[in-house]
Amino acid sequence: MRQLRALGARLFGGRSRRADFDEELESHVAMHTEDGVRAGLSPEEARRQALIRLGGTEQIRQAYRERSGLPALEALSRDLRYAIRAVAKYPIVSAIAILSIGLGIGANATIFSMVSRFLLQPAPVGDPATLLVVSTLHKGDRCCNEFPYPVYKDVRDQNRSFSDMAAYYDLIPASIGGNGDPMRVWGQGVTTNFFDVLELPLVLGRGFAAGEDTAPVIVLGQNLWRQRFNADPTILGRSILLSGRRFTVVGVAPAAFHSVDQILAAQFWVPLGVTPQLIPELPPKDSREFHWLSVVGRMRRGVSQRQADAELATLADHYARQFPATDKDNSFYTQPAGTLPPFFETTAVLFLTALSIIALLVLSIAAANVANLLFVQAAARQREMAVRLALGATRGRVRRQLLLESLLVALAGGVVGVTLAQWATQGLSAVRFPVPVPIDLTVTVNWRVLSAAFALSVCSGVLLGLAPAWAASRPRLTNALKGEDALARPGRRWTLRNLLTVGQIAMSVVLLTITVLFLRNLESAANIDIGFRPKGLLMLSVDPRVNGYTPERTAGFISQLRQRVEALPGVDSAVGTDVPLLTGGNRSDGFTVVGRAAKDGTPALADLYMVTPGYFSALGIPMLSGHDFANPAADGPKQAVINRSFADRLFAGLNPIGQRVSGGKFTYEIVGVVGNVKSRSIGDDTRPLLYRPLNQFVADDPSLMGYTLIVHTPGNPASLIEPVQRQVRALDPAIAIYNLETMEDHIHTAYFLPRVAAMLFGIFGSIGVVLAATGLYGVMSYSVSRRTREIGIRMALGAKAAAVERMVLRQGLVLSLIAIALGWPAAWMLAKLARSFLYGIQPHDALTFAAVPPFLLLIAMAACWIPARRAASVDPMHALRRE
Repeated sequence: MRQLRALGARLFGGRSRRADFDEELESHVAMHTEDGVRAGLSPEEARRQALIRLGGTEQIRQAYRERSGLPALEALSRDLRYAIRAVAKYPIVSAIAILSIGLGIGANATIFSMVSRFLLQPAPVGDPATLLVVSTLHKGDRCCNEFPYPVYKDVRDQNRSFSDMAAYYDLIPASIGGNGDPMRVWGQGVTTNFFDVLELPLVLGRGFAAGEDTAPVIVLGQNLWRQRFNADPTILGRSILLSGRRFTVVGVAPAAFHSVDQILAAQFWVPLGVTPQLIPELPPKDSREFHWLSVVGRMRRGVSQRQADAELATLADHYARQFPATDKDNSFYTQPAGTLPPFFETTAVLFLTALSIIALLVLSIAAANVANLLFVQAAARQREMAVRLALGATRGRVRRQLLLESLLVALAGGVVGVTLAQWATQGLSAVRFPVPVPIDLTVTVNWRVLSAAFALSVCSGVLLGLAPAWAASRPRLTNALKGEDALARPGRRWTLRNLLTVGQIAMSVVLLTITVLFLRNLESAANIDIGFRPKGLLMLSVDPRVNGYTPERTAGFISQLRQRVEALPGVDSAVGTDVPLLTGGNRSDGFTVVGRAAKDGTPALADLYMVTPGYFSALGIPMLSGHDFANPAADGPKQAVINRSFADRLFAGLNPIGQRVSGGKFTYEIVGVVGNVKSRSIGDDTRPLLYRPLNQFVADDPSLMGYTLIVHTPGNPASLIEPVQRQVRALDPAIAIYNLETMEDHIHTAYFLPRVAAMLFGIFGSIGVVLAATGLYGVMSYSVSRRTREIGIRMALGAKAAAVERMVLRQGLVLSLIAIALGWPAAWMLAKLARSFLYGIQPHDALTFAAVPPFLLLIAMAACWIPARRAASVDPMHALRRE
């Protein structure tokens, strides 16, 4: 306690102690003055001798101040205040340095936000380290597959590594009431122990009780609760309408939780036993063949993932022997909850790695730019540093001061970078993705991103300021005091500033090459023939099935809606399908020709679409042979129209019309062949497609995604939105309308990957090129300013202005050529990383690699031209008088 009081007195009792010290010091001066007067000196001389004897009052006070308080802290405080004044003294240089660092850190913070979201962020559950996702894996198949219910039950009951296991069905389509029109929502069917296994605290209420497996109860997601029920705190116990059925709300899940799989965005949860009521097509729960459940398990305390894997391998061997017909060659695969599936993680890691390299290049270019600025600033302050050293300042103190200034600039740049990253992540989160199910790809600036940005700022400040601080602390004092360049080293053709500039331009070669590749990729993607006409088409989706419609009523509803919409003014036709093209995925089956063995023993895999008559005409898909569907009977022979790729794959030049193909549990008679279209994404190779009459398969193979009405008009399709919605409401006001958009907007969304890549790389590339050009301009401008006297002498001796201009341009050209020679091979090697994300062009695109070097040379020459013109306009007499 006594030590604390002493420390408090040292920190906060400074004024009273200094007053006492001043009184004591003055008494000592008075005593020595009296001694001098008695020795015969005048009072003034006696006082002067007394001060000399004591060593000077100010020096004594300074020594006392340094011994009292906390010297290190006070010195740091003084240095910090001085650093702030020094940074503010050069506002333009400081602003450029802060913005440069901010751009570099902002780029890295944006990419790290994506890395944190998709690769580092654990599932928002209790103790995520002990929660594992368990999947089945069949020998030779891609990981990871779902569980049949009996297998889940066996593993849950027979394992000893998990304290409990829960299962859930990924996505249940539904329609929900509440405020406003009916809304399309997606939820999950879960076992009653789901929330207990996840250890997930709810915002309101509870999870499901053990006996509620078939009870009509529901847990709402917090976002759905707010959107449809105005965050009503009395929602618990209320009965709500879900797909025409009454459910009692028992809980509200937190907003951060959407699913164990963090990409899916479930909005509600119901007991697993209720799921067949919402999706009647599900097979019986006791089927060991149908894989439909995702499984999570909470490891017991002290059990590692390796131990759990070993036990699951033993169980898999046991089931293979016990159930050879269904479980042979099956195994189990575990991964921490919240991580991406292996097949998706590989692509995500590759894409984020490429972006991270580009972002680091931007930061490196910005860092080189700032280092050059700090060198120039240190040279401008050479006289100040020399005076400080001459007055007794140590070199270490000078270096510390300059490093502190550099650190302040970098931290300010970090603030700018985080602000830019916040804006960028908001823009990325607003991007729509062309998938038929709800996903959550929201990216935010979280504590990991802030920590990374702070670490980058500190490292940048220290590393960038180190060399300028070292150079500034070791000037030639006599030259510096006379105002000469203390950092110049006569006779050296290469300086650190030149090397930094070469590095900037070399990295810009890499950055600009990758940028041009992705811009060319976007252009190539835009020119890809998608096979159908998107102009003049309006789409909206409905799903009468979730409102309790039978297959016959569903087919009747779609038929009536088509007739009503076709009667609207300005409508040419209205057709239906199960899934619009370019929606990211659809049903597929393997097909063989009836009566003929499959080629190579492997069935031809084809995507399946259900369509109504007139579909091909409405979308402008050419009919190559045969004819369109003509309203075949729902219970008649199954018909099909195939695309040219399907015909080439299975019939190899033979006429497919009238042929029969078998796929899944159906056999089809081919009645027509149409042109190829892009099915899943614009980057896919052309896939075999088989179109089926919608009315023949509504009952036998219903679409879980609902059904989409496509309206063709010669005018503006957006003008039909309200009239078409009114027709749906007139038929059934309880039907939810969703995916309402024009086909052109849908196609624009389908280009999201090349657009996002081109946008990110385009921004980063532009920033890098601008920074590199600025750096080159700064170096050349500084070189001209330091050689003003030399240039004046040259011109006084007869040198022409054009020769001086060429001399400066030649210096910049040499730096640029060396940088391009270094950067071009690096760009060639790094371009291989982009292979998986390019459509229609190769990573080593000849036009890109041929165009980038001349373009950069033009930019470099433009950056050198202004300093060159300034050098050529030097007045010899003025230059000689100036120094």
